[in-house]
Amino acid sequence: MAADETTRSLRSATSGFDALFSNDLDKARETFKAADSPFHALGAGVCAFLEAALGMESNLLAEATRLLSDSDAGARKQLSAAKSSKSSTRFPAGTEWELLISDAVILHAVTLALSESYMGYLQCFYELNKAHSKFTKLYKTVFPSGLDNYATPATSKAPSPSPSIHSESSTTRTTPTKQRTGFFGRFGVSTLSPHQPANPVSSTPDGPVEELIMSGTAFGYGLFNLVFSLLPATIRGVVGFLGFKHDRKLALRALAVSANQTDVHAVFAGLVLMTYYGVVLLFTGYQADEQHILRQYGAMVDHVEARYPTGSLWILNRAKLLRMSYDTTGAIKVLQEGLKMPRPESFNQADGLLLFELAWCLLSQRRYDEAADMFLKVTEINSWSHATYFFIAAGCYVSLKNYEKAQKLFDDVPELLEKKKIGGKDLPTEVWIKKKLAFYKDKQKRLTGSETDWVKCMKISPAEELGIFWNNYERIITDVCEEHARELTTLTPYPTISSPFVVADTTPKLASNPPDLSTADELAIRSLILGIVHRRAGHYTASREFFLDALSLQKSIKVSTWIPGVTSFEIVVLDLKEAEATLGAGSNGSDKVLLSEQDRQAWLQVLKKAGERLDQALALSPQSIDMSSRLESRITMLRDEIVTKREMVENA
Repeated sequence: MAADETTRSLRSATSGFDALFSNDLDKARETFKAADSPFHALGAGVCAFLEAALGMESNLLAEATRLLSDSDAGARKQLSAAKSSKSSTRFPAGTEWELLISDAVILHAVTLALSESYMGYLQCFYELNKAHSKFTKLYKTVFPSGLDNYATPATSKAPSPSPSIHSESSTTRTTPTKQRTGFFGRFGVSTLSPHQPANPVSSTPDGPVEELIMSGTAFGYGLFNLVFSLLPATIRGVVGFLGFKHDRKLALRALAVSANQTDVHAVFAGLVLMTYYGVVLLFTGYQADEQHILRQYGAMVDHVEARYPTGSLWILNRAKLLRMSYDTTGAIKVLQEGLKMPRPESFNQADGLLLFELAWCLLSQRRYDEAADMFLKVTEINSWSHATYFFIAAGCYVSLKNYEKAQKLFDDVPELLEKKKIGGKDLPTEVWIKKKLAFYKDKQKRLTGSETDWVKCMKISPAEELGIFWNNYERIITDVCEEHARELTTLTPYPTISSPFVVADTTPKLASNPPDLSTADELAIRSLILGIVHRRAGHYTASREFFLDALSLQKSIKVSTWIPGVTSFEIVVLDLKEAEATLGAGSNGSDKVLLSEQDRQAWLQVLKKAGERLDQALALSPQSIDMSSRLESRITMLRDEIVTKREMVENA
């Protein structure tokens, strides 16, 4: 393909991506079908990939794979022809086609990781492993002296001390850095060279093809490292014998460099960064420098949202940013207005994400009726695990004590659980749901001799219990914490731990017979939720007592064997938050850490203990435990924040 033709094809395909990112999936598909260049084939594959990934549409996975394979085959053909031609860019001839081949491989790999299964993670890694030599070659060719001289969209004025989330990408830096080996060290590639080349490469691309190459290489290299770094520890251990080591700091920096461009990869890099920042803010429970993460997240949202104001993906991330900033009411407003906004409506999977986020926001506000409606509406757009959505909606009606409506929805769940799954296997959430249904049926039969109306024996909403895994309590306001505490402490047997939220009642109480909570599983779940909401409200002493109470029931728990591992994790978050409240945050959103020597030593002890307790949490959550991969990911991310905090404290 001649240079001019390559540029025309690229620009044509880019217009298709612009339509896609603005929610006009139909127009995007029409654009990609209008020509048969590898760029257009990749675009068609991306459409199917996003539908499959965002909507968990298993029937589209095969279609995405087929289309991505078409792009791969076309790019290989062009690469073969380009080898005998003169390059039209500063890079070797055919570099753009090498990049497209790598794009196809990495997009396919990400779909394999979506199942949250260990087999999915392994398949994802081996797909990425196929492409490692390509990424190595591209990175070495395009960024021979590293990424120090490349700008990012971030808002910070100065580089940070080197926390994991900062990714050293807060500014454009021109000073050399110490040499260190990243993911590709095994192949002899220095990820950051301390030496400038004799003829330094300009950091500004010359034309759309060069921008494609530079932005795409940074995107692929960054995503490759980031995906590997987020795999559960057990999976990374399996492949560790190959000598691979992830470098998350560099991964985030590479993605930020890509996000600062204007091509398609820049948009995807921004989406990856926004997703990652949102996940870290939601799931770690503690951040070494939360304000920096929020600034980075906000910069990404601003950068992309300005280009595609009607795109659901950017409306979603604007709402997530508000929620993570403790403005759930504002997030709900953005989501509701976004769903009503006049715009192309052919990208249903993206709208499904808006509904899903809105449902969780409403649930976190205890707006149960509205939350139930939203979870059920998701099933009209999204084919992923309708059983999960029905189950959560039913749990909302349990909270409302509308047992008739709840029972009807619960009765539909078993049939939904039998529907075709991705890879033919139950999702982790569905495995957990099956156990919860059996648990409450057994409880009702034990109490009444029959399973009839078994929903009436539920005293803690399973929707709220599932919210523990989504960390749905971490960003709620104090008034909502108090409502949870008042509700849970009225269940019998009454807690022996006093709650700052509940005024002691000296009036003699007659405990219900049978008690509301008649199993160790239920008592432990109550204490775990009470521990979380008291911690969120800053009542650290009460929080610790409730967590320890949940752990004390470990040997008596029969079904909810995930509780000890999750509780141990939540205690680590408590230790870190309490230390920050008593010893000081150290940074207050700036890059300068100010601590006394006494507080510095105290912080180091807290961090050491936190690492040890995370080891315990991981040991309590082997693969046989429900939702263990989710807890492993949370532990991995929190470890990074602990490393970040230690660096900040040691440099104080």
